[in-house]
Amino acid sequence: MSPVTYAFGIAAAVLALVAIIELMRRGTLRERHAVWWFVGGVLALVIAVFPQTLTWAAQTLGITVPTNLVFFVAIGLLFLVSLQYGAELTRVEEKLRTLAEQSAFQENRIAQLERRLDDRSARAERADGDPHE
Repeated sequence: MSPVTYAFGIAAAVLALVAIIELMRRGTLRERHAVWWFVGGVLALVIAVFPQTLTWAAQTLGITVPTNLVFFVAIGLLFLVSLQYGAELTRVEEKLRTLAEQSAFQENRIAQLERRLDDRSARAERADGDPHE
């Protein structure tokens, strides 16, 4: 591996980790969503600093081409991120449905109370407004 490739790998992994931490610091990315991204960044940094680790892991797992292991791990991490976001989306949709139902019930109740108040006001005006009847 050339020194330029080695340096580029380390820089890219560090940049990814810095980006993840900065997004968490700003509140753009919550910790529970950053877990798998952070795991991927740490793995990338370990492989960038110790490239022989990738070769060793590939040989240990019986994978002929170490790059295939990188793709497999990357696809696995993306699958886990997607699964996590899908589960979170399901929870948010359920909360949104519940809130929409509660809002509709409250709007209906307010409309009923306003009608009752209008009816009482109209009756009171009729009772007070025409003393000659």
